[in-house]
Amino acid sequence: MHHVSIRTANIHQAISFYEQLGLAVKKRFTTGMTLACWMEGLGGRIELIQIPEPRPAADAFGDEHYTGYYHLCFDLTEVTTDLPSWLAALAGRLRDSGQLPPMQVLLEPTQQMIGDRVYEVAFIADTDSLPLEFIRMLANGR
Repeated sequence: MHHVSIRTANIHQAISFYEQLGLAVKKRFTTGMTLACWMEGLGGRIELIQIPEPRPAADAFGDEHYTGYYHLCFDLTEVTTDLPSWLAALAGRLRDSGQLPPMQVLLEPTQQMIGDRVYEVAFIADTDSLPLEFIRMLANGR
């Protein structure tokens, strides 16, 4: 996959948020008459596109009847040995930035069996309320 595209109400705020996650701007450009950029990090690439006159995003996490794209997932297995501490540090960076809202936790870190593996799993929302999942593999059942 080349990238995942995210529409945002405020590209500057979104860039600041995703920089706190560990992504970096690689290319800034315009698409039509709006601002856009590619950011890379945590093993992937996203495209942010600022939308003029945005409407509120659907509640993909809280609405059990929502259909469509649900969330992005970042595997932090190689990044941290402790998902709760990583999230606490992220919350501190967001708070200390002085320009970003407090971290919105959608699901506190919890353990989940997925297939034959045990993961730590947590969800937060980005600045446009897009759910973001963070996972870290704890054990392999094989």
